[in-house]
Amino acid sequence: MIRREDSIAYHTADRPGKIEVRSTKSCLGPREMRLAYLPGAAFPSEEIARDPSKVFQYTARGNLVGVITNGTAVPGLGDVGPEAAKPMQEGMAVLFKRLADIDVFDIELDTKDPDKIIETIRFLEPTFGGINLKDIRAPEGLVIYQKLWETLRIPVFHENLYSTAVVASAALLNALDLVEKKIDEVRVVICGAGTVGTGCVRLFLRIGVRPENLLVYDAKGLVHPDRDDLFDFQREYARAENARALENGLKGADVFLGASAGGVLTQEMLRGMGRYPIVFALATPEPEIEFEAARASRRDVIVATALGQYPNAVVDLLSFPYIFRGALDVQATRITEGMLEAAARALANLAREDVVEEVERAYGNERFSFGPEYLLPKPIDPRILVRESAAVAERAISEGIARRPIETRLYEESLNVRIGTGRETLRGLIFRARQENMRVVFSDGTNETILRACSILADEKIASPVLLGAEDDVRGRIEKLGLDLAGAAVVDPEKSPRFDHYLNEYFRMRRRKGLMRVAAARRLRQLDIFGAMMLHSGDADLLVAGVTTHYAESLRTILEVIGPLPGIRKVSSLYMVLLPKKIYFLADCAVNIDPNAEELAETALLAAGMARSLGIEPRVAMLSFSNFGSVDHPFTRRVRDATAIAKARAPELVIDGEMQLATAVDGSLRQEYFPFSDLERDANVLIFPDLQSGNLALHLLQHVGEAVLIGPALLGARLPVHLLQYGQTVEDVVNLTALGVVQAAERRGA
Repeated sequence: MIRREDSIAYHTADRPGKIEVRSTKSCLGPREMRLAYLPGAAFPSEEIARDPSKVFQYTARGNLVGVITNGTAVPGLGDVGPEAAKPMQEGMAVLFKRLADIDVFDIELDTKDPDKIIETIRFLEPTFGGINLKDIRAPEGLVIYQKLWETLRIPVFHENLYSTAVVASAALLNALDLVEKKIDEVRVVICGAGTVGTGCVRLFLRIGVRPENLLVYDAKGLVHPDRDDLFDFQREYARAENARALENGLKGADVFLGASAGGVLTQEMLRGMGRYPIVFALATPEPEIEFEAARASRRDVIVATALGQYPNAVVDLLSFPYIFRGALDVQATRITEGMLEAAARALANLAREDVVEEVERAYGNERFSFGPEYLLPKPIDPRILVRESAAVAERAISEGIARRPIETRLYEESLNVRIGTGRETLRGLIFRARQENMRVVFSDGTNETILRACSILADEKIASPVLLGAEDDVRGRIEKLGLDLAGAAVVDPEKSPRFDHYLNEYFRMRRRKGLMRVAAARRLRQLDIFGAMMLHSGDADLLVAGVTTHYAESLRTILEVIGPLPGIRKVSSLYMVLLPKKIYFLADCAVNIDPNAEELAETALLAAGMARSLGIEPRVAMLSFSNFGSVDHPFTRRVRDATAIAKARAPELVIDGEMQLATAVDGSLRQEYFPFSDLERDANVLIFPDLQSGNLALHLLQHVGEAVLIGPALLGARLPVHLLQYGQTVEDVVNLTALGVVQAAERRGA
């Protein structure tokens, strides 16, 4: 559940809003400023004046979409006006960038006059590569869309009209294949005659549903030619049938699609449908019939909703970013229904293919295969961008509306590298963690950062938090912060029925290390020790500690109980660094001050194992200030020796060193100066020679770069435990916990 307080905090944190404009060219010195503006910008302007098509070569227009609304039909809110629509618009901008690397200007117009909106957008045409209309009430929104579609020479898309329709069409194609029914023979009932329902009607007809087999209903019953309250666009699908009520139209029907309101489809009505019925209940937040109720009504039904927690989620994220990506890349003059059909069929075909391992890993190694509960690819499937965008681009070319031809194979390769894997990996981690339902104990149970993070972890079902501390103190702090932590357990060490058990075990572990039983009881009351004993005794799956103490102090405390894995000399640490298009693993940046060659090699192997457990094939660089013996010094010899040790222990691992950071991550430099390097591709696991260099590099990334850092994750500990550093944010705690849950699940399954 998204709480109002959390949403408001999210939208106001740091700088207001969710988007900003950034330069894609360096513009630091006076010369670059003159290149960017005057006199430099005059030269491309001259080129464009001679040949207007060069605007796509010299400017960002070809990757810029205008997302335009007047705020008259904001989902769940209705007519709230242009200012109140802006958060939604900015959200669309984020999704466009995040999913398809498309830049967006959101534009909110203060008018309800369709002619004025049309005129304004026509004047804006030279600015954009495409126009996305959103949240404009019907029928005005459809009138605006149709006029712009006919007159503009850039792609125009009505998101409410066609985004859901494309995904629903893909699901319908696959569902009909499963039940072995022909699309031109099935009877289809659509409940909802607004913008979404109209889009579904149009695309269903496009993919093969026959007009005489399709009935549309709204709150007043059948959309019938005799009605005098229909808009012009509704008359396109009005049918002169006797089944004026929805329950009558559904008798014997093969397909139901809802784009209306919750609860309008009853189990009795569903039972009256034909054999192997297909039910798409797409109203939100409450579908026309609940997923469980539909499944309980009859065994042969195939069900989809618009809710992500159920199979077959029909969500518009599967369509609009990728449709625009394909249209923009071929400089299409419009988006046609043929291109939308191509997008739907690409989605449908992708769901029939074997699911890539990284998707199944993200869902806790759940096996997915084409069937009644897998009609659509999962939103995190990285192939959606490639398949859907390429299909749209190819159809635009075949229809003769593309100004820029492409070679399909090369285009697909470019799409594969366009988005990268950085942010997608974090999303995948969270999806995987949700499948595990692990008990995570937090030793700082009254800390505000921990409590806010645990609220998110419980709400998003990433973990089941266990908070340590006096129950009155913890509950009082939760209440004061206004958090909902009903899903979290509170354990007071002083009152725990497991205290004596932990004491006996802790004393057994430490009695020959100078600890008396009285002192053991006193130390067990320390929350970090108590949490470690919970983990040791199997009463928790993961321990997260240390946010209010010095890292080194927490580490010493935890290692008393947990210690390293058998065969591991020293526990080390790793940070996962997510950049927009790359992922790096950095070790050791938090634990070992001056490791020797054996310890460096061990850290490298542990870090490579962590990367591999997350589905990322490691390429390890052992870093130094020297490149392959260019400087002979004890520091460089240590890294050289560590590389040799690691290679001997793991001959299959791609690892090389000693090398400078630039050599590790710059393939052209390696190719020119060090073509003998074992790194054929850039390194993604970077092993620093000492704590000082690693820690400084990490903080430079954190405070100067645009990296998302997840860590520090402990490597080589006997049990899953991670220690936070003071100053870490709520987001840091959530991300590290998700990583820890996935790591713990991998170890449990090994």
